[in-house]
Amino acid sequence: MRYRSFPAVCAGILGLAGVAVANPALAQGAPNVGPDRPPGIAVADADKAELTAGVADLGKEIDALRVSLASKPELLARLPDVQIFYNAVRYPVTYNEFYDNREVATAKRFLEEGHARAAELKAGTASWTTKTGLVVLGYVSKIDGSVQPYGIQVPDTFKAGDKEPRRLDFFLHGRDDRLTELRFLQQRETNPGEFSPPNTFVLQPYGRDCVANRFAGEVDLFEALDDAKRRYAIDPNRVIVRGFSMGGASCWQFATHHADEFAAAAPGAGFTETAEFSGAFRNGKTPPPAYVQTLWHWYDSVDYAVNLAQLPTVAYSGEIDGQRQAANKMAEALTKEGMTLTQVIGAQAGHRYTTEAKPIINAFLDKAAVKGRNLMPMTIRFTTFTLRYNHMDWLTVDGMDKHWERARVEAARTPAGDVTLTTTNVDALTLTLPDADRKSVTIDGQKLGGAHFMKNDKGKWSTRRGGFKPGERKIHGLQGPIDDAFMDRFVMVKPTGKAMSDATGAWTQTEMAHAIDFWRAVFRGDAPTVNDSAVTTEQIANANLVLWGDPSSNAVLARIANKLPVRWDKDGTVHAGGKTWPAGTVPILIYPNPLNPAHYVVLNSGITFRESALPNNSYETAKLPDWAMIDPSQPADADTPGKVLAAGFFDEGWKM
Repeated sequence: MRYRSFPAVCAGILGLAGVAVANPALAQGAPNVGPDRPPGIAVADADKAELTAGVADLGKEIDALRVSLASKPELLARLPDVQIFYNAVRYPVTYNEFYDNREVATAKRFLEEGHARAAELKAGTASWTTKTGLVVLGYVSKIDGSVQPYGIQVPDTFKAGDKEPRRLDFFLHGRDDRLTELRFLQQRETNPGEFSPPNTFVLQPYGRDCVANRFAGEVDLFEALDDAKRRYAIDPNRVIVRGFSMGGASCWQFATHHADEFAAAAPGAGFTETAEFSGAFRNGKTPPPAYVQTLWHWYDSVDYAVNLAQLPTVAYSGEIDGQRQAANKMAEALTKEGMTLTQVIGAQAGHRYTTEAKPIINAFLDKAAVKGRNLMPMTIRFTTFTLRYNHMDWLTVDGMDKHWERARVEAARTPAGDVTLTTTNVDALTLTLPDADRKSVTIDGQKLGGAHFMKNDKGKWSTRRGGFKPGERKIHGLQGPIDDAFMDRFVMVKPTGKAMSDATGAWTQTEMAHAIDFWRAVFRGDAPTVNDSAVTTEQIANANLVLWGDPSSNAVLARIANKLPVRWDKDGTVHAGGKTWPAGTVPILIYPNPLNPAHYVVLNSGITFRESALPNNSYETAKLPDWAMIDPSQPADADTPGKVLAAGFFDEGWKM
């Protein structure tokens, strides 16, 4: 399917090349650097006491409902719709996150709404689930068990029990450093947002607040969609993604990395790459380490531009908006692929939509929505840098020659069932085509049969029977880097024994506390934790284990130490990859868990970006690769957990 385009000059919308713009990296503003939000305002003692008591009362009611509804799973599934109000008040009360006196009144109202919904559940009803208009809902995240909120606009034509699937549009919000759950819910209850297409659900996810829908925020979108599908009849082939500003960057990311999940995309402003937008190589700045630059390939949308061959996309930019740079960079990338980016330019507009632009964008998306997703296109153009993103329609890349270098597949099929693929940096793939549509397969000039294929070290392809065993090699969802462990269920495992040295023991406690606090502040959830002596069989079976300490202090780490690519001498000297690091060195790494290779084990690390990344979302990228050796004698700072002595990636067989 070729990329669709129409002129950028129409209905008062003027597209101009070479317009001078302000520095885009400054367009989103910079909050205070720190793991927490800007300090909140002082709240009157009487109000704080009332809210504290109200939170406690609602918490008790939620606990009671959890017990009383245990035998009523349909009603129990609605409990997060109560918990979103509980959290929306609990967080600002606990962490000083009130930023406007009016929010105190909103908090009191939310406690009333929480109690009202709780009362309905107790009575066996949930009237908000049949309401039209603006509704706020919640779901339990698989990642950390937190309750995450989202807003949804339910079309007026919706009736309880409707079975006719409807279109759903995402709209991804911009940056607001004070966008607590309380403020988000208040907005979602009162403001429909920029677009309200008729007979369409419009879903606005919280997205873990202001992380540009990266990491857990990326998973948040799909979890919110799954929750909405459980409640309403949503047409999976007519899901559209939109966003503006930070949400525009998020939209670009979803469009390029998950092109086959949507019927169309409409990013507005935002950013599409890291180096230029963040000013990483600006005069006077020290460039980041090479492995950090390599990891930009995780989220840089320009790297995945060719995937838009599968997805109708219309980009909007204000003519004089600094963030027009995003569409310019994407247009350049698409031009190199022989494709054209459809753009709508708001005449003389800054960082906003113009009235004239909206109907043009809507017309493009309406047309795409009528057509819906093409699940079986005759051609596929696909690229990736990581097996985290390995799927496009009927093509799945199961293995790469080398991660973080471009992998490409150009695929075509005929009505007669002849399939031809040309690959680069791919050594295993699967075709999910019916047998009638896959009568013959030719890969890189070799004619084969079957659906699963693998290339040997001499570059020859052959048919294989199935997938790879977990831990055998890097596969989708088990490919690193460290931050990948925090895109699925995880648990922090605390050491209870004595560390090999007092210095590393102190570092472990400090860094573990930092990781837990940073997760709550930035990713808006409580990181699950357990002592090493209390890790359960269920946690080993279903979660990524984040092990803090060393084999002397952490009992779980001691169980698997001889099966990891790193080992410790009794004095704390560390050996890995044929090299030796002095006693006191702390290894950080991600690796298939020897106790359950279907999940990760992580040593001594939470999410790897730190406080220095918070001023701008383009800085919020992975800062460590698959492994690193840390000298804890150099204090942790806003960039690193200590002095990085060495860092790198495992190969495709998880070898150092």
